[in-house]
Amino acid sequence: MKKIMFVCHGNICRSPMAEFIFKKKLSERGLEKDFLVTSSATSREEIIGNVGNPVYPPARAELRRHGISCDGKRAVQFTKADYEKYDLIITMDSMNVRNLMRIIGSDPDGKVKKLMDYTSRGGDVADPWYTGDFDVTYRDILYGCEELLKTL
Repeated sequence: MKKIMFVCHGNICRSPMAEFIFKKKLSERGLEKDFLVTSSATSREEIIGNVGNPVYPPARAELRRHGISCDGKRAVQFTKADYEKYDLIITMDSMNVRNLMRIIGSDPDGKVKKLMDYTSRGGDVADPWYTGDFDVTYRDILYGCEELLKTL
């Protein structure tokens, strides 16, 4: 079983979108039993006490527009122990990589990748928290997930 963790800053927009888009792609191909897919944050900003906030409403609405539910998902923070648990740790942007390295120290196994590096475009997935462009973020993540799946 391949274990994949998608990571963004707060785990309320991009990384849960990637988690659920990728799960849908796996389900469409009958591969969901071959993968464990989840998501987390590099920060604790969306976690109050031990309870994480749910997926941000505009991100949830964008997923719903595409027939994808993320019900029950709550923000969690990536931990150093997660590095050993997952085969791939897929970030949304360069800042996520930097913040992740503060948590794990280094990436000796080469597990940390940016989602868009699997595409011909490269670069970062823009944060819709700031841009407001949840449809553009969905499109970029969909493209990245499709290309990631091709490599697996």
